[in-house]
Order: sequence, then C-alpha cells, then structure tokens
Amino acid sequence: MAHPKRKISKTRRDKRRTHYKAKAPQIATDPTTGEAHLYHRAHWHEGKLYYRGQVLIDNTEEVEA
Repeated sequence: MAHPKRKISKTRRDKRRTHYKAKAPQIATDPTTGEAHLYHRAHWHEGKLYYRGQVLIDNTEEVEA
C-alpha cells in the first residue's frame, strides 16, 4: 500500500476541503400555478403534473372503459 512520505498538516487538509460545501437547492415558481418546485423537475398540483407551465398528466379526468 502507498504511504505518504510526510504528514499533511491540519491547515493544508482543511484548505483542500473548503470546496466541499452543502448548498440549498434552487427553488423555482411555476408560472401557471404559482407552486414552488425544484428547477428542471415536474411537480404535481391538484391532480395534474406540470412541467414548465404545461400539463403533462391530468389525473382529474376519468377514463371510460
């Protein structure tokens, strides 16, 4: 196994890790419903699936068999 030749100091290690941060997800507002949702994600509102302001799936309509 490979072993380091010298000890990495705590400061050097922590400087390398500064780029790993948790960030809050971006929230978008649907122009049609005003519903808050994640960017580039479809979302349900009152039985309908919306994406970019358009209805993709409408579960409120009943299918006759």
